[in-house]
Amino acid sequence: MKLSYFPDTDSLYIDLSQRPSVESQEVSEGVVLDYDAEGNLAGIDIDHASRKLNLRELVTSHIPLEATV
Repeated sequence: MKLSYFPDTDSLYIDLSQRPSVESQEVSEGVVLDYDAEGNLAGIDIDHASRKLNLRELVTSHIPLEATV
């Protein structure tokens, strides 16, 4: 998973998969879900992110991580 913030457009993109998206659906104003060719959620695009989210804090909980070197 990769989070990318674009300050020039105040948008946050949450990349959930390395597969390219082929279809998008706006589920609420300024929130778009991207799907891959198999219908799996591939990413989430949030416009005006700083108005909708607290971008100064990121909290993770119970995420199993493997050490990488």
